[in-house]
Amino acid sequence: VLSSPPLLTSTKRSSAASPLSRRLCFLGSPVDVYDAVTGDISPWWDHHFTATPKKLYIEPRPGGGFYEIFNDAGEGALHATVIYAERGKRLRYTGPLPFSGKVVDFAVTYDLDPDPGGTRFHLTVNAAGQLPDGVEKIVDSVWHHMLVEQLKPYLESPEYKKRKGPR
Repeated sequence: VLSSPPLLTSTKRSSAASPLSRRLCFLGSPVDVYDAVTGDISPWWDHHFTATPKKLYIEPRPGGGFYEIFNDAGEGALHATVIYAERGKRLRYTGPLPFSGKVVDFAVTYDLDPDPGGTRFHLTVNAAGQLPDGVEKIVDSVWHHMLVEQLKPYLESPEYKKRKGPR
């Protein structure tokens, strides 16, 4: 009797990373900040699969996507799916993000509240699945980069003010 090899083999145990939480204050109202972290995010989001994506955007509606479109043919990647969207208050999406092709799921939440200085922004990131060792440090470093080194300067830039337009 011939036996067949197992359909699935495991070389690494799935795991969960410790939750990441970051709190920051940004200039602008919660609606302004929400609008900057949804729609076209290419001015400040610099982690992508291609060197120069054609489009990089988040559709702020339940079932909407966090897409990276590579070219005019529409080829690209779905990094995550929006599962909660309330303009000016909360955005939540889940997906593999940079670990496409692995059994990994990130749940990312942006909570926004008014603050005398603009907007209190609370990021929460939870991850589970086939995660590499040391993923907590990597995730913390990436989100520090995205929020402190990319988004915050963008929200304070003339480019953002020009894109936002007069109110």
